[in-house]
Amino acid sequence: MIKFFLMVNKQGQTRLSKYYEHVEINKRTLLETEVIKSCLSRSNEQCSFIEFKDFKLVYRQYAALFVVVGVNDTENEMAIYEFIHNFVEVLDEYFSRVASVYSLSHLLPGLQPEQPLTLLIKCIVSQCLILNLALSSLFQSELDIMFNLDKVHIILDEMVLNGCIVETNRARILAPLLILDKMSES
Repeated sequence: MIKFFLMVNKQGQTRLSKYYEHVEINKRTLLETEVIKSCLSRSNEQCSFIEFKDFKLVYRQYAALFVVVGVNDTENEMAIYEFIHNFVEVLDEYFSRVASVYSLSHLLPGLQPEQPLTLLIKCIVSQCLILNLALSSLFQSELDIMFNLDKVHIILDEMVLNGCIVETNRARILAPLLILDKMSES
């Protein structure tokens, strides 16, 4: 179960926080300070999972922002790691900050199924590198989050309910926001 969700910049300033268990305000500040210090002090070569007090931290860095999720000891770290990635992809799709990544067929249109498996593997690896480059350019500005915090909370609320991940489909997650956007236009 997810205990809390944080988005933090490299300077250690919290840009978004959501708690799924009651934590007093003064303890939240102390907890966030310790969690942020733990994540920011780690190098890129170190694992993105940290055992911290009575729970685990799972974090990912995207450009200047860190997404940190605190979970209980029984939660699958890789599932949370992928959840963070999915959350960022939903934000990216909504705010449309990154150009779309070409599919494998666009990268090598002449690829035939009977060609050697090594060529296919090389194509997949190059596709992953392009995706990594695109995602590393996410959130060039924190303004998307700061000025649209309500929309970021709506996205997170569509994905997580009471600390449990309930939705991962991007179209279903974004549907309420798109309706709200249409209503605000008219």
